[in-house]
Amino acid sequence: MEINNRKRNQIKDLAEFLALEHDETVTPLNKIAELEELPVFYDDYGNAFDGTLVYDKSFYIHLNTTLGNTSDKERGRFTLAHELGHYFIDSHRIALKAGLIKPHPSRYNKNKHQVIEREADYFASCILMPEKRFRKDCEKYRKFDYQVIENLAKQYLVSITACAIRFADIGTHPIMLVYMEDNRIAWKWQSNDFRFWKLADDKEVVPKDSLAGKYFNTGTGEKRTEELWGVDWFDGISDDNINFKVYEQVIPYKNKVLSIVWY
Repeated sequence: MEINNRKRNQIKDLAEFLALEHDETVTPLNKIAELEELPVFYDDYGNAFDGTLVYDKSFYIHLNTTLGNTSDKERGRFTLAHELGHYFIDSHRIALKAGLIKPHPSRYNKNKHQVIEREADYFASCILMPEKRFRKDCEKYRKFDYQVIENLAKQYLVSITACAIRFADIGTHPIMLVYMEDNRIAWKWQSNDFRFWKLADDKEVVPKDSLAGKYFNTGTGEKRTEELWGVDWFDGISDDNINFKVYEQVIPYKNKVLSIVWY
């Protein structure tokens, strides 16, 4: 279930108001929590969760350092921003306080199906990379390549994935992200003005002639950018555009690959 436009705008306005109250490019999440008198506990919770917001006479956030959720790391910052979303979004906080919903222990980088988790993720993206500030920094780059995403991710202290999704939404150049596991497409995300929507093979199979497809087929590969034919990634390219080229940045890790595609 997708977030409806009205709720999406409300979340964006709230998150960006909180972020832009502070001058820092790296949004001071712990300071925001302190101003709300919302305790944040960093501790060892084994493999139970990345983060959770709990109500017991008052609200508390727990972050699991065992899974890398520390205040100075991209993973920990996104998890904290996600839990702040559950707190600041009125419908989440009120339902949790009233016992209408149970605490939602979050797991980082998992595909969220519940709308409440999608809303918290969207809040996290907006508070970490508020549109006014982020887009202004995007506009400093006259030409797009993968280095733009790397630079912005470092500047905002967010993961490559979170930064690329935000860039796809509000950046200055159309891109597509495809996340794959075990030679299957787990999810994809792209700019509204990205030229192509239909992948070369089908919506679940990794295109065999893409860099990602070659990685899965051979079991070897490294992080790199390569220029490919458009038909290596997309179906529906007309004969007039048969020589159309695209760029793919592949980021492989064990049985997983994130590809960023642009033209």
